Amino acid sequence: MKTKTAMIAALALAGAGTLSLSANAQDRPMLPGGNWAGMLDETDGGHRFGNPEAKTRLVEFMSYTCSHCATFAREGDGAIKLTLVPTGRFSYEIRHLIRDPIDLTATLLTHCGDPKKFGGNHEAIMYRYDEWIEKARQTTQAQRSRWQFGSLSARFQAIASDLDFYDIMETRGYERAEIDQCLTDEAKASALADRSAADAERYGITGTPSFVLDGELLEGTHDWSALEPQLADAL
Repeated sequence: MKTKTAMIAALALAGAGTLSLSANAQDRPMLPGGNWAGMLDETDGGHRFGNPEAKTRLVEFMSYTCSHCATFAREGDGAIKLTLVPTGRFSYEIRHLIRDPIDLTATLLTHCGDPKKFGGNHEAIMYRYDEWIEKARQTTQAQRSRWQFGSLSARFQAIASDLDFYDIMETRGYERAEIDQCLTDEAKASALADRSAADAERYGITGTPSFVLDGELLEGTHDWSALEPQLADAL
């Protein structure tokens, strides 16, 4: 497995390559009376929605530059949170498999600030995927050069500027100084990259989205139509 330094270097130096819903959800506090719909907490590998002691546990491994992950966010994410998580018998955790510098930049932003904001941040980035991925495809050589040279922080900030990530986060209530603080957290970037590599190795994950249900990788399951019946069986 690559070291943190090697992983960060590889991600930061990699070229952008060919990068093959709705309004933001409100950040919801835990609701009384055993309703787990609003429960969100940070784990050692990601963010979990629902009862941390739930019998059935789903982990999604996703990438922000993955078009299939954006589709799953529209088709499956809401269904899971609205129908399964509130029961208290099911938890849903989102983890990251970081593929490239754009992905790492977006991941830093979804982790920005209070962990309780992750759900809304994640949706904001995912639901505007089509807009910013098209900007990524149309970037000039000069823009891509800014993503590959200079300090890591400067590269993340250049990506965020070119792809309108600043605008997305400002609609979430963040000030530019707060956004920059998150983008310059190189220790956080290193930790995220290291966790991504460790998870990929641990579960043998080769593509996104991938799903682990109760500790077992669901082979060949990469979309909502394939995942939904397996969740029904598990419950």
